Amino acid sequence: MSLKLRLARIAAKVERGLERALVRPRVAQVIAPYLGYATPEHLVVRGRVLAAQRTDRVQDGQGRLRNLQQMLRMFLTDEVADVTVTAKGVTGMSDEEGYFTLLLPRGSQTGWIDIAVSAGEISALCPVRITGPEARFAIVSDIDDTMMETGAWSLGRNLWTTLTGNALTRQVFPDAVRLMDALANDGRNPIYYVSSSPWNLHDFLGKVFARAGLPRAPMFLRDYGVSETQFITGTHGDHKGAAIDALMAAHPELPFVLIGDTGQHDPQVYAAAAERHIGRVARVILRTAGDTAPQIDSEVALLKAAGVVVHVAPDYTPAIAALTADA
Repeated sequence: MSLKLRLARIAAKVERGLERALVRPRVAQVIAPYLGYATPEHLVVRGRVLAAQRTDRVQDGQGRLRNLQQMLRMFLTDEVADVTVTAKGVTGMSDEEGYFTLLLPRGSQTGWIDIAVSAGEISALCPVRITGPEARFAIVSDIDDTMMETGAWSLGRNLWTTLTGNALTRQVFPDAVRLMDALANDGRNPIYYVSSSPWNLHDFLGKVFARAGLPRAPMFLRDYGVSETQFITGTHGDHKGAAIDALMAAHPELPFVLIGDTGQHDPQVYAAAAERHIGRVARVILRTAGDTAPQIDSEVALLKAAGVVVHVAPDYTPAIAALTADA
């Protein structure tokens, strides 16, 4: 066993011990639903069991200090482990951070459906997006500096933007909305958002996207908790690559469009995905991020050599024009 794995297991045991000693037992009170998706065989129903869910009303013009207080409260989750969760006769258990995934038989429905999930006396509707036979391709998009401006390429700027804004002040790029509308084709083509943002921001991001007019879509976010296998759930690249692999397996018949930016290793992640999944990546669209764009010539060359159409620009205007011409 590696030293890193040993340390992770020790840290997880210490965390559980402190929780038992210092925190009163948590009782499941809320199921927080996450948007799910479908594979050829299953509906993937996702959510989190919590002892409480903190929600704050956002007011127009509220100050940065109030924004900071509300954002910090989003990270103070009271998750509940080892809770039995049931939907349509399928049963699962919440993990040490309260997360659960249920795999239900797919059936013949398409589009958005709501799955009733219960845990004892509590229940919730967990939406699931089921791709129909009319889809021509699937879309995977980054969020930070791709759909909305965060300055993720700079840690300090990213933290300032994230913690001092709110659902009314955070700005989605207008051309990102136009791009996703063109790609979604009236909802026929499935969209997935993949980000290193924590799961605590799932509802917050959903509100920001809905206000801006971005299509509703399942998200793949990250858990920053300590487990027996790792301190944090891998790197940004590992997380995004694993999400792409899972989604390609969920849509074995579809090519993919990958959207990102040049500030957080998206070109490298997408080039590696194209190498792992020969012929599955049809197009890569990259927004240049940061004061100076990093050198990505080698990754772009690898993508083009694999037959991938690549767009790299400060905005999505050229990509939208190309999509319109190809339609």
